Amino acid sequence: MQEEKQPIFKNKRTGDEMYYFITRLYPYCRSITGNGTRQTLADISSIIPLAITEVPTGTKAFDWEVPKEWNIRDAWIKDSNGKKILDFHQLNLHVLNYSIPVNKQVPLTELKKHLYTLPDQPELIPYKTSYYEEKWGFCMSHNQFSQLKDELYHVYIDSSLETGSLTYGELFLKGDTDDEVLISTHICHPSLCNDNLSGIAVATWLAKQLTNQKLRYSYRFLFIPGTIGSITWLSRNEKDVKKIKHGLVITLLGDSSDFTYKRSRKGNALIDKTVETWLKTSGKSYTISDFIPYGYDERQFCSPGFDLPVGCFTRKPFGQFPEYHTSADNLTFVKPEKLEESLNALSDIIEIIEKNETYINLNPKCEPQLGKRGLYEKTGGTNDSKITQLAALWVLNYSDGTNSLLDIASRSGLPFSTILKAAEALKECKLLKNDRN
Repeated sequence: MQEEKQPIFKNKRTGDEMYYFITRLYPYCRSITGNGTRQTLADISSIIPLAITEVPTGTKAFDWEVPKEWNIRDAWIKDSNGKKILDFHQLNLHVLNYSIPVNKQVPLTELKKHLYTLPDQPELIPYKTSYYEEKWGFCMSHNQFSQLKDELYHVYIDSSLETGSLTYGELFLKGDTDDEVLISTHICHPSLCNDNLSGIAVATWLAKQLTNQKLRYSYRFLFIPGTIGSITWLSRNEKDVKKIKHGLVITLLGDSSDFTYKRSRKGNALIDKTVETWLKTSGKSYTISDFIPYGYDERQFCSPGFDLPVGCFTRKPFGQFPEYHTSADNLTFVKPEKLEESLNALSDIIEIIEKNETYINLNPKCEPQLGKRGLYEKTGGTNDSKITQLAALWVLNYSDGTNSLLDIASRSGLPFSTILKAAEALKECKLLKNDRN
C-alpha cells in the first residue's frame, strides 16, 4: 500500500531532497510495465509536470512489440511448518521480475529449479528478470539457499500477466529554438537505488531547475522503461528525432565513484566534446570510453538507423561494481552529497550547451589594452585574476568567427565558465560581438 504523501523537501539541501525522494520510491515494485511504474511516474509528476503515455500491449515498435502488462500483489515461500522463509513484501527483489502466478506445493528438488542466487556473493540477493519467457521464480541469498531442508514447500506468487500497456513519462520544455536536448533515464528497476533511482532523482531535479527558465534549446526529458521503452518512444517519434542536437542517458549517479562518460556512436558529436571538456577542466578524476552497442538506452538512440548524438553519463559503469543488480544496491549505497555533485555536473554541462557561442574580435590587430577598459577588474578577482586575464587573451585571440567558446575552453584547458566570464566582459566593453549579430 502506498504511504500517505508527505510535504517534500522543506528546508533541505538539494542532495538531501533527492535522497529523500529515493527513499519514497524505493519500495515500489517497478518493471517494464505495470502499476509500480505508474506509481513512480505519479510521484515524479508531483515535482515536474509529466505527460504520461500509455502504449497498448501488442503495439508494434520496429522489430519489437509492447509486451503484456505485469503486476504483482504478493509472493512468498513457506516451509512444511507453514513458516514464511521468503516474503516479497520484505524485499521485492525476492521475486523473479515478470513471474507468472503460481500456488502449489513442491519438493526441494523442484523448488531449486526456480531459485536464483549469487554463489560468489553468498550474502546478497540478485535482481533477475524474465520479461519474454513466461516462468516463475524467486531470488534469495546463497547462504539461505544452502540451508534449505529436504521437505515440501508452498510457493505462492499472486501476479498477473495480461493485456494492458507500457507507460512512460515525458516533459518538454520549449526553448527559443526547435533544436532539442534529450535527457533520458530508465524507470524499470525495482528496489535498486543507484540503478536507477539515482538517475530518476537527478533527472527530476535537473528538469525542475530548467522549468520556467529562459532557454536557448528545447529540452525533452524521458522517463522510460529500459530498452523496450526507448524502442517504443523512437518508433512513435521517428519523424521528429532529427531535432535532437545533444543527448544524454543518465544513470548510476548516486555512488561514490568517479564520473564516467561513454561517447555517442559518432564519437565526435558536440555533446561528446561538451562533456569531455567539462570533465577535463573540472578538477575531478574521470573516465571516458568509446561507444559500444551494449549498455543502456544510448544503444537504441545510437542505433545506425538513428545515429543520434547521445552519450551516457554515469559514475561507475554498469556491471563494474559489486553491488550492481543485487540487494546491496540499497539506501546505504547512494549518498546525498554524490547525488548533488552529479546534479551540479549536469547543470554545468547544460550551461555549456546553452551558452556556447561563436564570437568575433572587434579589435583583432594586436592585443587591445585591457587595463584602460577596467577589464582586469571585470574579469579578475583576488585569487583568480591571472587565470581570467589569460582567459580574456584566449578569447580575443581565437574569436575569429570559426572557434566557439567551447573550442577555446577545450584548446586552452580552462573551464568553460572562466572562458564565458571573460567573453561576457569583453562583449560588455565592445571588444567582442556575437557571430549571430
